[in-house]
Amino acid sequence: MRTHLSALTGVALALSACATTPTIAQETASVAGADLRARPVTDEVIYFVLPDRFANGDTANDLGGYQDDRLVSGFDPEAKGFYHGGDLKGLTEKLDYIQGMGVTAIWFAPIFKNKPVQGPAGDESAGYHGYWVTDFTQVDPHFGTNEDFKAFVDAAHARGMKVYMDIITNHTADVIRYAEDEYQYRSKADYPFSTRGGPDGKRINEGFAGDDDPSEANWARLTDPAFAYTPVVPEAEKDIKVPAWLNDPLYYHNRGDSFWIGESSVYGDFVGLDDLATEHPRVVAGMIEIFGSWIDRFGIDGFRIDTAKHVNPEFWQAFVPAMLERAEAKGIPNFHIFGEIAYQSPDAVTNARVMADSGLPYGLDMGFAAAAQLVVSGKAGPRTMAEFLEQDSIYPGGPRTATGLPTFLGNHDFGRFSMFVKQGAEGATPEELLARVKLGHAMMFLLRGVPTIYYGDEQGFVSDGNDQLAREDMFPSKVALYNDNDLLGTDQTTADDNFNTAHPLYRLMGDLSKVRLGNPALMRGLTKLRNFDHEGPGLLAVERYDPESGRRVLVAFNTSGEAITRNVEVDFGATGISGLLGDCPAGIAAPGAVKLTIPAFGYAACELTFGKED
Repeated sequence: MRTHLSALTGVALALSACATTPTIAQETASVAGADLRARPVTDEVIYFVLPDRFANGDTANDLGGYQDDRLVSGFDPEAKGFYHGGDLKGLTEKLDYIQGMGVTAIWFAPIFKNKPVQGPAGDESAGYHGYWVTDFTQVDPHFGTNEDFKAFVDAAHARGMKVYMDIITNHTADVIRYAEDEYQYRSKADYPFSTRGGPDGKRINEGFAGDDDPSEANWARLTDPAFAYTPVVPEAEKDIKVPAWLNDPLYYHNRGDSFWIGESSVYGDFVGLDDLATEHPRVVAGMIEIFGSWIDRFGIDGFRIDTAKHVNPEFWQAFVPAMLERAEAKGIPNFHIFGEIAYQSPDAVTNARVMADSGLPYGLDMGFAAAAQLVVSGKAGPRTMAEFLEQDSIYPGGPRTATGLPTFLGNHDFGRFSMFVKQGAEGATPEELLARVKLGHAMMFLLRGVPTIYYGDEQGFVSDGNDQLAREDMFPSKVALYNDNDLLGTDQTTADDNFNTAHPLYRLMGDLSKVRLGNPALMRGLTKLRNFDHEGPGLLAVERYDPESGRRVLVAFNTSGEAITRNVEVDFGATGISGLLGDCPAGIAAPGAVKLTIPAFGYAACELTFGKED
């Protein structure tokens, strides 16, 4: 079922369309291909995917070269927390499918070599997600080889699609143990660098002036890492990390597990993962070399940075300029760097603060996701999104910066957007849930920021929860917890192959991409709030304005179950209006005003025109 897309009903979206009618993929490639490097970061549509859960292009690498034991190889397609077989060859083979939604950039979970399995006996899981790195220089063998990665990047670039790597500088896999066999966090005050086991312990690290002094001379005096705990590396894993310097416990914090508040948020182990001492100049230089090498070797186009707020700001102040310089030298002037600054509230404060402190150019727009989940599900009115958008001025660089923030609705950590909508709109019919989910995606594409589709959302996936419960397979799944879910817009389940280009949400993504990528006001326009209902569900209307081109687009959303007719203020100089998406009026009602009628859970994008009326 397709709703509120009358302006685009003639668009051919299926990849099997006749040769005389260009597909979304062909149009995207023709527009973007020649200008891949020149495109600013705002002019993208991003697709985020976990390679292990997407497509299995080579079953020979399912075990990653390890023996056929799930606790050794990590491969168990029936378990939600183990490898399922997806790989880089499969991702490359599905580029037609991905580009068919109008996607211009692919961001994928880390592909570096991981520790295959970790966790206590009986509660093991695998590194299918990519965040337990042991070797930062090569692709995990479950996903393929470095040559497979090069083939993927080259294939994407040939289509005009950018490639964003997900990187980690905060931690490595869990290898370091503590002789004390305790892992509760131990603070710098209770366990200073200068003594072993507390202030009354034996003096160590003579002359070390603390980790606020970044000089190499100072850090050369830190020679004993046993100030809080006594780090121990199992013999079988003493040389497992690459580059080799990562095997030295001296380059880790070794203070126990984070409890996510204050000092522990930066110095604590992330759920047991070995937390790097990113204040150490050797770590700074090493990470710059590691990730600069991926730019040099493969010409990638950007980094999403995992756990960015759990790293000291000074690290980013060195790392970010180095990466931008490395990319510029490679002929990549619009290298997109955005950090994961995790929180779940509809505000911009945390994102803006961390960006300002660290010098990170952009952060994933967590506030947008939270606002959209509340507003579209009906748990909050449009006022929540309006007040969130009004905060754009607090970002470093002001509202212009907000146009480059990757916006999303749900993800692999928090859960799928459809789940939040289903929880909030309790008792809604499947048809209403689908309409609400469409509305949320329209907000993501038409409001400021860079829309980021979470893989599977275009096939109506509905997660049962967060983390492992929101990481379903696109190929036929063997996970019972996935396969019992009712999907939106289809009778299929995750037990089926889910690359359906006729799915209503897949087709919607293509329609929204086409409109967004065809209008500079929607790609990089600033936001002017025009109308929003203060109480309960209702209308949200904003004007997007691109100063460079002078283009203006009025976008409006109805979060209620009833049609809304409302007069909405527009730029006083507008003399006409034309429809881009949804039901737009034939003309302005009077100078400075238009009359909109938006159906239940509907939306519209209407371009304002200027000049002498006919």
